[in-house]
Amino acid sequence: MKKLIAAMATTTALCSPAFAELELEKDVLTFGFIKLTDMAPLAIAYEQGFFDDEGLFVTLEAQANWKVLLDGVIDGTLDGAHMLAGQPLAATIGYGTEAHIITPFSMDLNGNGITLSNEVWDMMKPNLPTDADGKISHPISASHLKPVIEDFNSKGKPFNMGMVFPVSTHNYELRYWLAAGGIQPGYYSPENVTGQIGAEAFLSVTPPPQMPATLEAGTISGYSVGEPWNQQAVFKGIGVPVITDYELWKNNPEKVFGITAEFAEENPNTTKAVVKALIRAAMWLDENNNANREEAVEILSRPDYVGADYDVIAASMTGTFEYEKGDKRDVPDFNVFFRYNATYPFYSDAVWYLTQMRRWGQVADAKPDSWYDEVAKSVYKPEIYLEAAKLLVDEGLASAEDFPWDSDGYKAPTPAADIIDGIPFDGKAPNAYIDSLPIGLKGDQTVVGTEVQG
Repeated sequence: MKKLIAAMATTTALCSPAFAELELEKDVLTFGFIKLTDMAPLAIAYEQGFFDDEGLFVTLEAQANWKVLLDGVIDGTLDGAHMLAGQPLAATIGYGTEAHIITPFSMDLNGNGITLSNEVWDMMKPNLPTDADGKISHPISASHLKPVIEDFNSKGKPFNMGMVFPVSTHNYELRYWLAAGGIQPGYYSPENVTGQIGAEAFLSVTPPPQMPATLEAGTISGYSVGEPWNQQAVFKGIGVPVITDYELWKNNPEKVFGITAEFAEENPNTTKAVVKALIRAAMWLDENNNANREEAVEILSRPDYVGADYDVIAASMTGTFEYEKGDKRDVPDFNVFFRYNATYPFYSDAVWYLTQMRRWGQVADAKPDSWYDEVAKSVYKPEIYLEAAKLLVDEGLASAEDFPWDSDGYKAPTPAADIIDGIPFDGKAPNAYIDSLPIGLKGDQTVVGTEVQG
């Protein structure tokens, strides 16, 4: 049966102009994903026929959790996957599972939120500032959460929060928000990988689709997750999203498409063909001021993809975001898939993740700036991305002005005004950035036992 499918895929591909340009080393592929809105480029590349146009016969398979997904890519069960940006970096430096994973394509910007239980929201709300219309002012600082945590502690209760994986953007964003508000989210050490050393708020892993139920059960008092699981809390009436990552760090990088370095080396043309299809999907998702988003929401709401209700996904995917029930606001850039060079795998994005790993002890010892650059370049592959983009331009399927051909791989420094704590980020100066952050490891500091030393 597999031979028949492969033969059919090849026959179809021979009729495709794109196939004539790239002689594919492998044309039957299986990609993994987690049920989140930002897997959209994979779903759209499949549903709109962009994979077909490249002569690729692709199967998309939902995975139980991020570890299962990563293991599948490493052992070859999956040819590639929708990944947390921290996963290829962590695997490559040997934090957790060790393997050389690369990314030639960044899947999106923004798309996450932090949600608190109704109980916590009711405790915070009376002290939150409001605007001239009487609406809660955003962004909401975690400093307003501090008295709540103190109240929990006075009753002998720990303040527990969920995040999706130790090297997830959600973990680092939740930690960033808490630390910016003066709350210690805890450290990792080689001997203690809970991330709760010295913590005031205790963060632990919960798979994304299980976040609302875990919150409702009272196991956690808040969480950081991608959509649609923040909006699901609003629709179920069990929690209130208090901040989006767009408010935390404007146009921050999110998921990536990950493959093994070995796959890319053995299948260079197939890799380029996949990236071509994903670029086209990202363009489709953002074109004409998000005109295709309602169709995208219908696709994502299907059980094979995200499987949440249409209205829940649409609440954030179509340019709005609902905080407290009825407080729906325009956030046109909550999900960005192509504009602002969202799909280009910038080295500076990789460096930011690595600085957060160092800040919280996942990178146990100090590293020189050159190490951050070297690791970023071993994982993020803009050269593959630009080769694929050039083919699309040559085929008349994309415009040359939409791609950063002359980039050195580093974005301009993120200005202070775009980050909640007012501390700018320059990917070319990682150690100076780490040292500028008020909470977290600095310089040669290490975590020994339960103490920060150095």
